Amino acid sequence: MTPEELAAARERLEEFAAEMFAPLSRSDQRLKGQTYVRGLLLDGRRKSMQPMAERLGVDQQGLQQFVSSSTWAVEPVRERLARRTVAVIAPDAWVVDDTGFPKDGVASPGVARQYSGTLGKVGNCQIGVSICAVTDVASCPLNWRLFLPEGWDDDCAATPEAAAAIAARRARAGIPATARHHPKWRLALEMLDELAGWGLGPPVVVADAGYGNNADFRAGIPARGAHYVVAVDGDLTAHAAGAVPALRPYSGRGRRPRPRYRTRPLGLREHALAAGGHATVQLTWREGSRGPMTSHFLALRVRPAGRNPTARLAADGSLPAVWLLAEWPPAEPEPTDYWLSDLPEDTPPAELVRLAKIRWRIEHDYRELKTGLGLDHFEGRTWSGWHRHVTLVTAAQLFITLLRTSPKAAAPA
Repeated sequence: MTPEELAAARERLEEFAAEMFAPLSRSDQRLKGQTYVRGLLLDGRRKSMQPMAERLGVDQQGLQQFVSSSTWAVEPVRERLARRTVAVIAPDAWVVDDTGFPKDGVASPGVARQYSGTLGKVGNCQIGVSICAVTDVASCPLNWRLFLPEGWDDDCAATPEAAAAIAARRARAGIPATARHHPKWRLALEMLDELAGWGLGPPVVVADAGYGNNADFRAGIPARGAHYVVAVDGDLTAHAAGAVPALRPYSGRGRRPRPRYRTRPLGLREHALAAGGHATVQLTWREGSRGPMTSHFLALRVRPAGRNPTARLAADGSLPAVWLLAEWPPAEPEPTDYWLSDLPEDTPPAELVRLAKIRWRIEHDYRELKTGLGLDHFEGRTWSGWHRHVTLVTAAQLFITLLRTSPKAAAPA
């Protein structure tokens, strides 16, 4: 936003900041929270401490202390932001995603050489996992977690010497003892649990194949009373919906046999190819800048298998039936993308496609979060600093969304 645009919206920003930062016990902290958000909103190439302080005409040390070493907790602020986001956006889905924060050094918490979709390769970076409320016209983060690789968890160390070195590294970054190496899909489930504790639940959970390929992640969604539409790889295996587990006769010795599928599960790609391209239908999921977004899709009912499906078996030994959605453009010899969904059997294929494709909004808005609001510009090296920065960026994103969805004030483009 230009200084003139920000000045025009100042009264609304003050009202918004007073509500979002009300959990902060001290008035100076609430004021600094508003000031930091103003700095994130103002136009400028870098949204790190020094350039923001110069543009705002405030003391850099005060901003630095507020984010890196002050005593306020992010959770009550995030709860208020999440509640307001859900009320404003009325999301069609919650999207689980992660993004990379490229780094030059090795001191920032969670930094390691690891794959980042942001970089498109392995690089030195942090990885933040988020859950965002999404529609086709807006999105905003609801919760965040910083991923800690094994090299940041002394419980994962191979030797006492390595454990001591990691513990010292954690202490320098201020990482709490409860923060450990958890896979990204588990961090996502933990965030869903935290959001549920705030009285918020997803209309449906959407995720890419990095999460969707994990059977424990998929099982964790219905276990929390929600549904999912997740991208998966075509080599995941499943039985046909009509496959029935059989029970072998009891020999009279040992344990009684349990019902089991006697047929070999096939890859999702094989299920789609068996149905054939003639079974696809043309569907449009949204209007793009160049016209309707349209492709051909196949929707089948299957029963995903996996390595250890025991916990998911019903009393009769059957696996739960879900939707297999495959995008199969006419010019392609086989499907190009696959999704699984446990939405009800009467869900229209067009709705499955719309939700499967809704992740585009996150990719679009991450660019704004990073280039416009400085999501990955934070230069601090503390655990609390990272979490406070992304929370304040979330506040800035929500405020812009409020302006864009309200006729009371002109919003930036």
